[in-house]
Amino acid sequence: MRRSSTFISVFSLAVVASCTLPILFSGCGTSEASSSATPTGISPQKFADGVHAVMMADRTVYATHVVTNLKKQGAPVTADEYWKDSTNAIPLPAQMFRMGAELVDENPQAGFKYALRSQWPLNEQHTAQTDLEQEALKYISDNPGENFYGEETLGGKKYFVAVYPDRAVAEACWTCHNEHPNRGESYPEFAKDDVMGGVLVRIPMP
Repeated sequence: MRRSSTFISVFSLAVVASCTLPILFSGCGTSEASSSATPTGISPQKFADGVHAVMMADRTVYATHVVTNLKKQGAPVTADEYWKDSTNAIPLPAQMFRMGAELVDENPQAGFKYALRSQWPLNEQHTAQTDLEQEALKYISDNPGENFYGEETLGGKKYFVAVYPDRAVAEACWTCHNEHPNRGESYPEFAKDDVMGGVLVRIPMP
């Protein structure tokens, strides 16, 4: 099931989740219903699209107006992968995104999970974890401008899964990847708007 179509505000996502999830799955008992609106609520796909929009808006603002601007201004504060052990350093956009995802993962009331995934992970945490995730990453790479939507069962529980292209939205993004010491010889050379991986949203289904 596929259709065309991150500094993250965890509070914003928590509000969306707490207000939406109680009615999210009313009447959604089949794969067809899971991707279409119901009379009493919104579909998992629309919910995933909504939280993804918040994630990417916040991440773009952080990467563009914080990280990139600091670099352009020659500020003493810089974005650094090892910011915890550095002086005058802040997290990279991907690290900020991952920290937000970890907070949501720890919140039992959130009702969903999200993560970064990549076919070329510089961090092992961003490696595809399931066959569907691998399929999704290949799909969004082979089909520019499209999202991936599907369903999978993990541990006996059924989930709706959405994967969105993770694009290089700011110079800080592609520069960091292109100059990273972990990149191998076959690692792509990224430029503005290139798909560097995927943003995954996973929602439990009844």
